[in-house]
This record gives sequence, structure tokens and C-alpha cells, in this order.
Amino acid sequence: MLDAATVRRRFARAAASYAAASRVEAEAGVRLLERLAMMKVEPRRVLEAGCGPGRETAALARRFRDARILLVDFALPMLELARRAPGARPRLWRRPRAAAVCAVLERLPFAPASVELVWCNMVLHWLADPEPVLAEFARVLAPGGLLMLSTLGPDTLAELRAAAGEARVHRFYDVHEVGDRLVAAGFADPVAEVERITLVYADGEGLLSDLRASGQSCALAARARGLAGRGFLARLQSGLEKGRGGGRFAVTYELVFAHGWKREPVRAARSERAPVRFHGARAGAKPGEIDA
Repeated sequence: MLDAATVRRRFARAAASYAAASRVEAEAGVRLLERLAMMKVEPRRVLEAGCGPGRETAALARRFRDARILLVDFALPMLELARRAPGARPRLWRRPRAAAVCAVLERLPFAPASVELVWCNMVLHWLADPEPVLAEFARVLAPGGLLMLSTLGPDTLAELRAAAGEARVHRFYDVHEVGDRLVAAGFADPVAEVERITLVYADGEGLLSDLRASGQSCALAARARGLAGRGFLARLQSGLEKGRGGGRFAVTYELVFAHGWKREPVRAARSERAPVRFHGARAGAKPGEIDA
């Protein structure tokens, strides 16, 4: 279980360094945009859920030129950066075509069926419980609306997990869990798929530095508190670098991409029976007798 307050605090603190250190999230955004290009959807409103510094905002605005973009993040410093993101100003904010809202995804401040596209890049694995958030996405999506998301799969950071132990690395959802949760939340025809990428580092400190700078260090509620000490860091560094070749080592990231459509409401089937009209009782009828 994740400590939501710790997650929020770390992302807020890392806002200034996040964009440069979160290369995996940037690559996932590019690949999710490629998948979006194949979808037939023309939304009036797009919800960018967990927008961070707004890295994909300009691309979404170009793709849907008449749509309003609603940016939501729980870290206010991230939203402030999103408003100044390259390509997002001044066109988006001057009209305005965009609105930035600081809120948690479990309680979105939008009316039911008020958006036609929810975009959620690399957020699901930072939620203490994804089910209420997916239910909120389904609530605010109009019938026939589309959810596009990416998240991390269980093979992510396998090298770090082996070196640091299970207690210091988050658990990530596999592709089948993501699909099942979409169905449970009310999405039809979910599609989920996996891709893997690797990042190559010169040493273990480079990986740890990226995780800290992007706010993505361990936020498990049961994590060890206090400083780990130089001995632990030395063992971690040694474990990370044990299998490297040519003076460098690779770190695995498993990316899960998924989309689903908000189910159309079920219409009650029309009865084929002819209606029966009842009239008042005829004069002299026995109690309980009614003319049909």
C-alpha cells in the first residue's frame, strides 16, 4: 500500500526537476499519443488526469483543436509548470481552451458525463487504490467516451528490486489486472498490451538520482523510515552494477498501455404486448368486477 501524502509531497518537491529526469514517462507519452492517433474520437472536452508538468498538453491541443483541455494534478507546483509548458502558451490559456485544477483523482470536480476523452499517462501505479479512480473516470466520461492510459508492469525495475529487496520497490499491476479493473469500472472492449524498454546507466547512482529528481523514490506505507546509511547504499550500488557489461548496466521498464470505452446505457426493451385500458365499473357490477 502506498502512502498518498508522501507521493504528493515528493512530486510537488520534484516539480522543477521532473521533466528532465522522467525519460520513461516521456517515452510512454509518445507511444500513447501514437495509439490515440488510431482512435476515431472528436471530444469537446479532454481530461488530462495526473498531468504533471503538462508534457502532452500541447500535442493533445493540436490533435483536438476545438476541444477544451482540463488539466488535473494533485501537486500544485506541477500545475504551475503545466501552465508555462512550451507550446501551451499563449494559445491555450488566452482564449481560454484550457483549465488547470488541483484535485485528487479519487474526487474529480466535474459533472457526470462531462468529458469525452480521459488521458492518463503513467499515473495508475502511483495510486494507493486504482479502483476509485477508474470509477471516477467512468463517471465523468460521457457514454461512448474513451479512456487512454499507460502504467508500469511488474517487470519494471527488476534489477533494483533484486538489489534492494521487495520492501523498497513498489508492486506494479500486470496487463491482466489492468484489463480486469477496466471492465469492473464499467469500460467496454478494453484493450491492454505490454512493451519493454531499457535505460542504460554508467553507474547505480545515475538511476537513483533520476528516481529522486522525478519524485519517484519509494513511497510504500510500510517502508523503512530514516536514513538508510552508507553501508546499505554501498551494497545497493554493488548489487545494481553486478551484472553490467562494458562498464554500464541496463534497467528494465515494462510499460502497459490500455484503453476502454465508456459503456452506452442499457435501454429497456419495448414490450410487444398491446396495452390494456381499464374503465370504471359498470352500473350494477358486482364488487371487484371492472370493465376492460
